[in-house]
Amino acid sequence: MSGRVAGALVLTCALAFALDTDGKFTEFSLPHPNSGPTTISIASDGTLWFTEGAGNRIGHMAADGTRLQEIDLPNANSSPRIIAVGSDNNIWFTEHTGNRIGRITPSGALSEFPIPTANSQPRAIALGSDGAMWFGEFTGNRIGRVATDGKITEFPIPTENSGPRAIAAGPDGTLWFSEFNASKIGRITTKGAITEFDLPRPNSGPGDITTGADGNLWFVELSGRMDGRSVDGNRVVRMTPAGKVTEFAIPSAMGSPINIAVGPDKNIWYTKGNRLGRVTSDGVITEFETPGAGATGLTAGSDRQPPDRLTGKLWFTESGTNKIAYLNFK
Repeated sequence: MSGRVAGALVLTCALAFALDTDGKFTEFSLPHPNSGPTTISIASDGTLWFTEGAGNRIGHMAADGTRLQEIDLPNANSSPRIIAVGSDNNIWFTEHTGNRIGRITPSGALSEFPIPTANSQPRAIALGSDGAMWFGEFTGNRIGRVATDGKITEFPIPTENSGPRAIAAGPDGTLWFSEFNASKIGRITTKGAITEFDLPRPNSGPGDITTGADGNLWFVELSGRMDGRSVDGNRVVRMTPAGKVTEFAIPSAMGSPINIAVGPDKNIWYTKGNRLGRVTSDGVITEFETPGAGATGLTAGSDRQPPDRLTGKLWFTESGTNKIAYLNFK
């Protein structure tokens, strides 16, 4: 494994205000080519856990890049997607094409739990206030709940073919999720009651979602053609728990935002191609060029753990260059 520190950040937005970082990135290369690191999460002991979507593996390493280990999944083409830390201190992840939920203990023992609905394409997974893991079934049109013992319960979404793409714990003890195909945001209680909120534009393509330090929901709207749809988003959106929506246009025109998270500075951050974007609570956006391409998953973007766990480093995956990287903060 190798580490590298990149140079200064590049400010691509004309808005001027004090930076909260020291302008340095550090990268760690993965040993297998084309592993496709996708999303990343931080365990309570500071260990980094990440999915290798193309490599069909789960990897983990220490925060200094040492002690890298990779766990091969037993079924080919499982396509592990989103990874998160559970209330049981185990690591949970979705198998997008394998139609399973995976669980790994800190020592590396793997268990897999089949989802009752066939070909449901599970994507995001997040820890709920009830201690269970909650996940979205993109083609199954359901929100799933998996208890720590692996028992799965499913809740149908009222809107047909809504395409639940991402899910996060909300500020109100419920789970909030994006409906990519329907241009809606949904909320589900831990008892399974679902409420849906229409977005202002019918083709906005809502994607990854998180709870901000300001107590609002924040999510990205994707851009371009993906999952069989052409969407016109390229925005970061703030939504109050009551459903009031404010959209902020992303300054860079090319590409699509992917993941969103709360950073160590309590601002919202997103990944987009070879950029990380920072969004203040009032919607001021600044973008920074990353050293490698394909910035994808962000810590806290899937596990929704408090940003204090980031300890001054915002970790992210670079699927295009097969690396794990972080942005260092002062």
